[in-house]
Amino acid sequence: MAAVISAFGSAFAFAAASGTQPYFVSIKVDEAYMREGPSDMHRVKWIYRRKGLPLEVIATFDVWRRVRDMDGEVGWMHMALLTRDRTAVVTSGPAVEVYARDDRTSQVVAQAQPGALGQLLGCGMLTCQVEFTGAEGWVSRSRLWGIHDGAEY
Repeated sequence: MAAVISAFGSAFAFAAASGTQPYFVSIKVDEAYMREGPSDMHRVKWIYRRKGLPLEVIATFDVWRRVRDMDGEVGWMHMALLTRDRTAVVTSGPAVEVYARDDRTSQVVAQAQPGALGQLLGCGMLTCQVEFTGAEGWVSRSRLWGIHDGAEY
């Protein structure tokens, strides 16, 4: 285990030194590999087959990004597999109502099921505007993964 820690030490030092804050990206390809370390020589941990899936970047090293998925899985991805396009996923629980306006008294235009993936258009303090396939509207921030608490977008 000591070898693993020392092998990654420089990547964590670089991320801390650069002042990188965690930020969200999305997968820009149909198939993306999450690796154990920041090179093609490291073992593949996961293969993602969902273009647009949001990931949180928690560290950087050269052309590699250390990312966390919505299930808490952490690994490294090459930056060529990622885009700054913002997306969000509806979290587990019952279907969430999608409102016509940033107002819970406005018309419900759709219900988004857990796992629904949408393009993030903007956020206020309590809701985010999301474009899903077939519907666009406002969803409670607490039911989305892909945006930091309190962060405006």
